[in-house]
Amino acid sequence: MQDHVTTHQAEEDARNEAIKIYLNGRIVPKAEAVVSVYDSGFMLGDGVWEGLRLYDGTWAFMDEHLDRLFEAAKAIDLDIGLDRAAVRQAIVDTQAANDMTTDAHARLMVTRGVKTRPFQHPSLSRSGPTVTIIMEHSRPSIPRPIRLATVPHLRGLPMTQDPKLNSHSKLNCILACIAAEKAGADEALMLDLHGFVNTTNACNFFIVRKGAVWTSTGDYCMNGITRQKVIDLCRASDIPVFERNYSLVDTYGADEAFLTGTFGAQTPVASIDGRQIGTGEMGEVTKRIRTLYKDLIARECA
Repeated sequence: MQDHVTTHQAEEDARNEAIKIYLNGRIVPKAEAVVSVYDSGFMLGDGVWEGLRLYDGTWAFMDEHLDRLFEAAKAIDLDIGLDRAAVRQAIVDTQAANDMTTDAHARLMVTRGVKTRPFQHPSLSRSGPTVTIIMEHSRPSIPRPIRLATVPHLRGLPMTQDPKLNSHSKLNCILACIAAEKAGADEALMLDLHGFVNTTNACNFFIVRKGAVWTSTGDYCMNGITRQKVIDLCRASDIPVFERNYSLVDTYGADEAFLTGTFGAQTPVASIDGRQIGTGEMGEVTKRIRTLYKDLIARECA
């Protein structure tokens, strides 16, 4: 599709062809960062991951990201094989190996490791986890507000696949993304199983109505770190903010809408299902939140 924009769209950077990648305790050239076809992540999507962003020499909110990583690993009964200090050191070492100081994005991935046979049972993963860190020079380059399309794929119940789990099993979100693109949009707006607006396939979702910020209850979406920072900033800055159930009717009538995520921070939304949201550009409340968030990053990474 022409004029397609993704929420993780970055400027081209030739340095990324020569990056070095952390793989099971070694830092190797990009071409050598390979895993077995028997790896649990490749074979079954059996693993968890985190995305982190580097600002002025500091990985923003690293403690929160490590909390979420270790909580997810515990939930799927996966021993990372490293303690928090070792994971932190692996990130810092990979950063140093790539001589990165700012505008970098890290994807930290842990799978259950190489299986002895190509079947599902976790006990077939006997050689320990696979741990890798892909770190790229990455400056967001989103040329216009995002277009969303509502899709039939839902964020479901915790007993099916808990949407709070940042797992390698992303097929539900990928199918949602494909459906949105087929509908002429950039990203998918996903509902929860009750039909309330929930999240997009890759980011958390907010609307603004009459100066108040709304987002979902959080029951069926990723427990986004940027999402929580935005909620906290609103509360600290006397911007009314509500975690609530709301419908597409409320959404279509919003004055503004935006997405949150580690990569893009706050990304404005132009339209949903062909309906323009507000002016179709970044709204005043979104601009204020973006400024507050930049100030928070400056303090965090000072």
